[in-house]
Amino acid sequence: MSQTVNTTDNASPEEIDADGAGVPVIPGMGEEGEKLAATVAEASDAGHATHSVPSGSQKRPVKPGSSRADRLSSFELADFPALTGREEDWRFTPLNRLAGLHLPDGDDARLTGAAPAVSVTELDGVTVETVGRDDARLGTVLTPDDRVSAAAWASFEQATVVTIGADVEATAPVRIDITGTGTAPAAQHLLVVAAPNSRADVVLQHRGSAVVAQNIEFDVQEGAGLNVTSLQSWDGGAVHVSAQQARIGKDASFKHVAVSYGGSLVRLTPTSRLAGQGGETEMFGLYFADAGQHLEQRLFVDHAVANCKSNVLYKGALQGQDAHTVWVGDVLIRKEAEGTDSYEKNQNLVLSEGTRVDSVPNLEIETGLIDGAGHASSTAQFDDEQLFYLMARGIEEKDARELIVRGFLHEIIQKIGIADVEENLIDQMDSELQVASL
Repeated sequence: MSQTVNTTDNASPEEIDADGAGVPVIPGMGEEGEKLAATVAEASDAGHATHSVPSGSQKRPVKPGSSRADRLSSFELADFPALTGREEDWRFTPLNRLAGLHLPDGDDARLTGAAPAVSVTELDGVTVETVGRDDARLGTVLTPDDRVSAAAWASFEQATVVTIGADVEATAPVRIDITGTGTAPAAQHLLVVAAPNSRADVVLQHRGSAVVAQNIEFDVQEGAGLNVTSLQSWDGGAVHVSAQQARIGKDASFKHVAVSYGGSLVRLTPTSRLAGQGGETEMFGLYFADAGQHLEQRLFVDHAVANCKSNVLYKGALQGQDAHTVWVGDVLIRKEAEGTDSYEKNQNLVLSEGTRVDSVPNLEIETGLIDGAGHASSTAQFDDEQLFYLMARGIEEKDARELIVRGFLHEIIQKIGIADVEENLIDQMDSELQVASL
């Protein structure tokens, strides 16, 4: 029988002010807004942070760092203490499986392994460079905000820079193949620049064997459109921790699709910073965890200016003993971000016993003058009504279950918009389902 484990759903209504004008507001907030940085309470049974919204004009004390706006960011590794596993942004991650990417031996250590090889397709209007760490363009979009990202910044020697020229519309996807051939802990850095009014699809394909801490910057400049698909199809023992941060300029658009199904431990922290009015971001994700895999997604959408839009949808499926997925979605609407329209949603489908899902949507709002904002999260088994509908039409139960899973996952796959990538993922998901105990 289908059972919902966890659901949340919040959205902002439209109310009428004293003059009769329609003013979108958040309940309990005036036009000046009120920071919804919640008090973080200790949950004795599960260790989950509890977020509560202040009522009326009452303000509650906030622990340092409980607001996403207060998160430390720095290029200095020493600013990030050694990890204990009790930190809010690491509490779901098994540190003993990071293979040393967090430099547990101290701040003087470095990630010295050979970084995965990078190969980029050649296209007109697209330039590819290998640069040293002193290149002035590096670090203009991304600033490390956790210890592994800072370790990657401190350790890399060379970076790959891919630039889509101004006004260029790439005639084919820019394919960036990242192939690992070793297991020594390594660091990697990439920068993708979409110059003003350019248009391009970028596919990041991670494969092979690797233990890598990775930083990727996406500079989406004024009027540009950049669609990125990041595929984590590593070999079984790979460990991949990747910070993928984007800055979206005025009237620019950025779509980020993250798909993870390979590797032993994969942790992605995608970030979209809306830095220019009229900017838009879409962040989609798909993950399929088998027995023993840990697949973690921690995303951040930062509405820093007015009149921007964001839409987030991540879906995951799990099967097998000790399959573990984590999704944490942070959306921050700053005081200056009037006219924001934002929504985030995470859905998880549990296919067998012995799995674990952690799903935490967070929404922090500092102004009441927005078009809309909300979040939702659900984790469930199969929908009995859907099963009954299909079986009543002569479809065997196992086939009906596979159809339901395919439909659930394909909603994300079709967001990619690149035919061969979508077809390969459909085949991969079908292969995953062949070993599922449906």
